[in-house]
Amino acid sequence: MVGSQVVGTQMDDLWWVPALALHERCAAPLPAPVAAAAGVLERWRDCYGLEGLAGWLADLGLDEAGLAGLLLEPPASVAARVARPGWVFAVERALRSAEPVTGVVPEDWQDAFALPLRPLVADAATRFATAAGPDVDTGGVTRSFETWLSRRLVGIAARTFVAQLHESRETLDGADSRARFADFVRRLAGPDGLTALFARYPVLARLLGQTCELAVEAGVELLTRFAADRAAVVARLLDDIDPGAVVRVVPGLGDPHQQGRSVSMVVFADGRRVMYRPRDVGTHVVFGELVARLNDAAPGLELRCATVLARPGYGWLTHIPHRPMTESAEVDRFYRRQGALLALLHVLDGADIHCENLIACGDQPVLIDVETLFHPDLPHPGVPTEDPATRAFGASVHRTALLPFPVVGENGVLDISGLGGDAGGLTPMNVVGWDFAGTDRMRLARRPVPYAGARNRPRLGDRPADPVEHETALQQGFRVAYNAIMVQRAEFAAHVEACAGVEVRVVVRPTERYAFLLDESTHPALLRDALDRDLTFGELCHQSAADPVRRRLVVHELADLWAGQVPLFTGRPGSRSLWTSAGHRVDDLLDRSGGDGATRKLLDMGEADRRTQSWVIAAALATRRRVTTAHQQAEEEHTGAETVPVPLAGSGAYPQRLLVAACAIADQVVARSQATEDRVNWLGLQLVDRRQWAVLPMGAGLADGYLGVALFLAQLAGISGIARYADTARAATTAVPALLDRLADRPDLVAVVGRGGLRGLGGLAYGLARLATLLDDADLRTWAATAVDLAAGAPNRPGWVDGSAGCLAAMTAVAEELGLPSARRLAAECADQTAAHVAGADLPAGFADGWAGVATALTDAGPAYAGAARHARDRLAAEDTATATPAWCRGAAGLAIARGDQDPRRAASALLDRPVLRDLSLCHGELGVLEAATVLAERTGDRTIAVAARRRAGSVLAALDRYGPTCGTPGSVSTPGLLTGWAGIGYGLLRVGFATRVPSVLLLRPRRTHGGKNDHV
Repeated sequence: MVGSQVVGTQMDDLWWVPALALHERCAAPLPAPVAAAAGVLERWRDCYGLEGLAGWLADLGLDEAGLAGLLLEPPASVAARVARPGWVFAVERALRSAEPVTGVVPEDWQDAFALPLRPLVADAATRFATAAGPDVDTGGVTRSFETWLSRRLVGIAARTFVAQLHESRETLDGADSRARFADFVRRLAGPDGLTALFARYPVLARLLGQTCELAVEAGVELLTRFAADRAAVVARLLDDIDPGAVVRVVPGLGDPHQQGRSVSMVVFADGRRVMYRPRDVGTHVVFGELVARLNDAAPGLELRCATVLARPGYGWLTHIPHRPMTESAEVDRFYRRQGALLALLHVLDGADIHCENLIACGDQPVLIDVETLFHPDLPHPGVPTEDPATRAFGASVHRTALLPFPVVGENGVLDISGLGGDAGGLTPMNVVGWDFAGTDRMRLARRPVPYAGARNRPRLGDRPADPVEHETALQQGFRVAYNAIMVQRAEFAAHVEACAGVEVRVVVRPTERYAFLLDESTHPALLRDALDRDLTFGELCHQSAADPVRRRLVVHELADLWAGQVPLFTGRPGSRSLWTSAGHRVDDLLDRSGGDGATRKLLDMGEADRRTQSWVIAAALATRRRVTTAHQQAEEEHTGAETVPVPLAGSGAYPQRLLVAACAIADQVVARSQATEDRVNWLGLQLVDRRQWAVLPMGAGLADGYLGVALFLAQLAGISGIARYADTARAATTAVPALLDRLADRPDLVAVVGRGGLRGLGGLAYGLARLATLLDDADLRTWAATAVDLAAGAPNRPGWVDGSAGCLAAMTAVAEELGLPSARRLAAECADQTAAHVAGADLPAGFADGWAGVATALTDAGPAYAGAARHARDRLAAEDTATATPAWCRGAAGLAIARGDQDPRRAASALLDRPVLRDLSLCHGELGVLEAATVLAERTGDRTIAVAARRRAGSVLAALDRYGPTCGTPGSVSTPGLLTGWAGIGYGLLRVGFATRVPSVLLLRPRRTHGGKNDHV
């Protein structure tokens, strides 16, 4: 059956009606609502949520009764009041031209699946070719258009094709799996097969036809615009040298927006090429002007931009090649310029400068996409905007996305920032692929795929140049450009003001989220009725129900997604409104315009801000270090295993000297804080998920959070009598009640946090209990009790830092500190659980996450657990402390604490008679080692150990004087935290100098009730 009979006979006349989305069914006057069948709305409520569904329906002019009417409206009624959409004609033309496949089916599965779609592609290519002008090789550009469109359609249809393959597998002819696959393709490609497919999956027909229609429209527009602009393109972008005819057009070099338009490359006969951007290029013009101003203000930078030919609503840019360098000096020049670009993007509130938006062209980092300048702040539900550290982080250089930001997934970590884009790794998340492709056993499989890398990475010959190795050049370029802009801030501010009407892109949600929804919405189960696909997109409504900004944009996002494109929103630096891809204006959506934000940033520039941004740069670069297990980096990748380069003579470290040194550290901690009238917090470099370092506003945790910092400051205030330390500590705790309330409502978060002694709710309770005593605060006592109750509901895991061994110690301390019966009960529960772990757990030896911590917790739990404690210590017998790292967390210091039956003087000598560690942190640095010596001296009262510790503390003070408080982080980047940062170093100094007044925070000890006469240093 051929020709028009295919459509008229084999397909129902109303086959296209199920392909209409809900918003299209509402486009015409609605019939009177009909009574909904019981339960017909339930899945809509489940998907959208009550509030999300009600809001979205209100945007469509509906309520639930109206929705019920649409869901049950007969197809003929829908067809009578909705115009036949344009994509239907494209599909019907393709069906009329479909012919059986007579040749060999290609072995490549994508080429094979392209055969049934050939009529659609051919129809689109014919219409595209009509726009080719005299300076265009019609055959060449048409072939490139067909290749791109064919792959695009295959991507949309593949899941449905494979579903059909599985259903028809038993009826296929062929001697083997490959032959049966070929038979399936031939059957599907014929008129009957394609007609039956579209009749069963009308939404698939819509997506394919719509994609073709939009591709033709965008392609014809490109060729028409090129014909009008050719002379200007050649003159401005190609040095006025005729490149010959256009031989190829490569669409799809960016996300599709605005009816399928995307960045494209135009290739000429002589090999040269230019880039076409189908959106306003005003930001590129503005950025080029500002770069020129910066080059004038800072001679020697010589930053380069892509040359632009701007036209109303679109533009042409020079093509920037990825070119390696030949000399090492070029690499430093590259990163110096990268730092200067970072400074400029920072003050212009640039965003989304990831690895795909920058090209390394020799020693020049060239931005090829700057449409997100003057990016306004958008609130994110669940992010505490009242937190001053969160605000500072959001306004820092980190927001540009040029600095490393690790994406952590089930397969590892990938840095896709403007400085990242490393080849050789795997995608963090699994992506859709195919097993047994090209056979009748073909099936979808999700797996990681190799990441090929991006063209942003500079190369010296064939070797990529890592930014960590060139941090000095990067920081120097940032400083030079920052200072130059600061000197001319009035001129830059005037330029910003002049950009009030420039169109900029506003990223409302991560592009990856849209891409995921578009991909998942091609599942065949969603392609029979558009209302099912609507439900998939309804996730956005549900997520935005309590979001006042995104809630007003959802209806426009859904329209874009239905067009098969990534939703696009634009703004103007001088306006608080946003515009949709269709040009609809959403008024007064923003609290502050992007231009106001950039102007504010220019006014706030100064020495203190520059130091803060330089720290963020250093900390972000440090996150490129990889971590495979907790604390492994202490031994392998940063200074934790290094010693100071010269011997340090240690004189006696008397308490007053240690107190002065601790105050000096505290002053730096306070100066680094971010504060509002009633709240204080810090930015920190923290180990996340035991795998990756990240720059983040501090959370509440004891180990790496603001409670650990507050505990140090409060303890110092009690010894020094300096009130400002106590005031800062108190202000750091003001966010705790809201956190506890949230945890009480979210058992899933409690499970994630856990009950661990330093990184869990056990540590949280301990920190609050100690602060309650030090600050004499009844509220903190109440919060500590709440934290104990939450810890009781957390899952049981072995270990000290993250598990029940540490929780046992913490609850014992809280019970003694505050007299809480609930803490005593939980301590008893944790003791039983920790003892139970001894029999079956497979743990490392170390204190933080292994047998040493378990043995210590059980030993301190009392005689009832002596057998389990002895069994845990037996697991340590084979550990050789002479060859182990000295660290507390997983080395000799932690083992010495745990082995109570060994010679303590010998153990102390082994710890202290060696070079001083460069890392001074508590976790795996020098103060953790001194803590072990202090514990041994306390247990034994041995004066020899005390004298050795005093001498060692003197060497630590000498290291402090010479190198400063070196943290246990990658690259020794400073961080305020307790385990690896300044707070822990300061606390460790107090612990050494005032042992009877300062309990061990590593061992989670309670306060002492006796005086300080036995302070051993």
